[in-house]
Amino acid sequence: MLIDCHLHVIDTGRLSYPWLDGFDALKGDFLYETYALEAKRTGIGATLHMEVDVAPSDIGRETEMLKDIARRPGSLIRGAISSCRPEEKEFPALLETALQDDFVKGFRRVLHVVPDDLSEGALFRENIRRLEKTRLTFDLCTLPHQVDKVLALADLAPGVTFILDHCGVPAIASNAHAAWAKGIAEIAKRPNVLVKLSGIVAYADAGSWQVQTLRPYVETVLSTFGPSRMLWGSDWPVCTLGGTLSTWVAATHALLDPLSKDEKQAILSGNATRLWSLPEVQA
Repeated sequence: MLIDCHLHVIDTGRLSYPWLDGFDALKGDFLYETYALEAKRTGIGATLHMEVDVAPSDIGRETEMLKDIARRPGSLIRGAISSCRPEEKEFPALLETALQDDFVKGFRRVLHVVPDDLSEGALFRENIRRLEKTRLTFDLCTLPHQVDKVLALADLAPGVTFILDHCGVPAIASNAHAAWAKGIAEIAKRPNVLVKLSGIVAYADAGSWQVQTLRPYVETVLSTFGPSRMLWGSDWPVCTLGGTLSTWVAATHALLDPLSKDEKQAILSGNATRLWSLPEVQA
């Protein structure tokens, strides 16, 4: 069984997503029911929702929407990674609210859609340090040229568990492996950073990629981070830019086939279960 650490639900009837105005490929609704039908067919037994950069006024509403879905009989959703704005003075109040809510497992602020120097601000960094000695993780969604931003935050707050989304977003379609791999090796030297094997099919050529296209990138992550510091995620619906959810799950199994049973289990569910104290997923 798999634990999907990176599901996005987009419901434009309930929440506002300003970024969709510039992203026609994903403009529209991508609802939990559509995901769940295919997810259960592929062996996904639980999922965490990843924030979808809703309008700031909707951050709390997004969490409440996911709680509503989680209450449904048979729901796969076990928690949420919340959006946040560490650059703002209101962050401590959001943090306190999250710490009182077991449903919230961590935070994310997408850094490749904001000025590069945002994470260098004094208030941003002070607020990231507030996560130390809490149970909350912080997802880093960055591009390969932003490696220095990842390193700076990881070094700034060694007591925070950071998670690098989508293997650091390699430009697979451009075959830009070498420069990306150099950055991954540096990031992996930070023991407080985990990496998420999530939806990298979205960065390959949708019309021509094969398992062997992805293999050098997965092997690089495996050799630098190791199975004990890897999580798995679908990145649905973004993964559909490179295929279907089922295609990505099948590719994942093929890519991890050389590993031992215990190593595969760690990546696909065990590490997530331990990191976020999730209930065991039964086959």
